Amino acid sequence: MDDSKQLKRLTKKAIHGSAEAYGRLFEYYKKYLYRIAYASTKNEQAALDIVGECILNGFHYIRQLKEPAYFKTWITKILYNSIASYYHNNPENGLLEDFQMSAEEESISIEERMDLYQAIDFLSEKYKNIIILKYFNGLKISEIAYAMDIPEGSVKAYLYRAKTELRHLLEEDTIYEK
Repeated sequence: MDDSKQLKRLTKKAIHGSAEAYGRLFEYYKKYLYRIAYASTKNEQAALDIVGECILNGFHYIRQLKEPAYFKTWITKILYNSIASYYHNNPENGLLEDFQMSAEEESISIEERMDLYQAIDFLSEKYKNIIILKYFNGLKISEIAYAMDIPEGSVKAYLYRAKTELRHLLEEDTIYEK
């Protein structure tokens, strides 16, 4: 049985009240959720807290999920709301400095990557989240629209503006080369 069929089966069981199935779903998605939370906060403990809140909220609302095939998009929306709640309750954490980078990432230098992450931190929250969901997690425009509860056209516009703003920020630091 392939992953998608197994995940759909687990999701159906979770919707019908199986805590075990719900737990197995989160075992499967925990790295994905943590990556989004960590990319947003750049703080290990905050990311873990956000994922924990997401797990609890997801369990509370799982019966409202109408289509099991959309579990990943649905839980991403709950995660996004948990991230928004975190920033609302901790406004002092808008910019965090302690992001650790993987030395194996070879496409650009560590300094350039640090500059990119720092520039992403300067974006408004909606632009930052769209960049993270699109480029760090590979979500489609439609999935981002669902997760953020905004129209697809808004996602496209925000993505364009976010990339323009990033380009401008990076050009100021002479990181971006034409």
